[in-house]
Amino acid sequence: MKKVLITGISGGQGRLLAKRLLGRWHITGVDRVPWEGAPEGVAVETLDLRKKRFRGIIQTERPDAVVHLAFVRHFRSDPRVRHEVNVEGTQHLLEACAQFGVGKLVVLSSSYVYGAAPDNPRYMHEDHPLNGSRTFPEIRDLTEVEGLVNTFLWRYPDISTSILRPVNTLGYYVHSAIGRYFKLDLLPTVAGFDPMMQFIHEEDLSEAIALALENDLRGVFNVVGPGAVPLKQAIRAVGKPRISVPEPFAHLLFQQLFRLNMYEFPPSALEYLKYPCTISGERFQQATGFEPLFSLQDIFASVAR
Repeated sequence: MKKVLITGISGGQGRLLAKRLLGRWHITGVDRVPWEGAPEGVAVETLDLRKKRFRGIIQTERPDAVVHLAFVRHFRSDPRVRHEVNVEGTQHLLEACAQFGVGKLVVLSSSYVYGAAPDNPRYMHEDHPLNGSRTFPEIRDLTEVEGLVNTFLWRYPDISTSILRPVNTLGYYVHSAIGRYFKLDLLPTVAGFDPMMQFIHEEDLSEAIALALENDLRGVFNVVGPGAVPLKQAIRAVGKPRISVPEPFAHLLFQQLFRLNMYEFPPSALEYLKYPCTISGERFQQATGFEPLFSLQDIFASVAR
């Protein structure tokens, strides 16, 4: 069996991916936090990608493939630390992959990099401009990461490098931004807006990452779930109450709630509750044959539980 190294393995998506690959790959994982009770066959090293010891892990293990999931995606963290982990950590990873002969690299980004805007086309393709950082500066580092990986892709054509941009991920284990939104006791929406939103189940995303490993993908690929629904319909499906806030007051309200630690999202995230950010997954489907197994009903049921 070939060797794979998974960064961020102790997170929900990392654990799911490791279990999906178990028995097919020799798995090594690294994370800043330990994975207590990791299954037999999964070796986990507790370390930071920014440290020199990480390069030693790749030098010793010589993995055939690397899956990069080690990103700080929550907005309560120190912006400086988030940037260092996301951008500097990725740079160290890319340098090690080039130095020690890694054959495949899969980087998990997000569809949020496209940005939410009133003039977005209904389904954006991979060549659409990345406008997320313009209206949502908190994800600017993720856009910067994509710039590093794209440069790496063209500089090292012998390494099969792919960037996956999944839609909103929901499930039991993964603590995504949209998942934390749906766990609020009262879900705020902006009066007069009901954007179309796409969702994918965490298990389907693990399958998509596995398919990216099993195929020699190069480039950027959107990863979508079973369809798109209006935000308010999604809220009804998870069985949560909502409050409609007039737009002139919404930004101020969200700003105060975020400052008081009562709401997990900065006011700039408000754009995603107003405008659509829907993408086409045709390219990935054609390259891998990927088809999501979990329906929207299944996805929302996993949140409701």
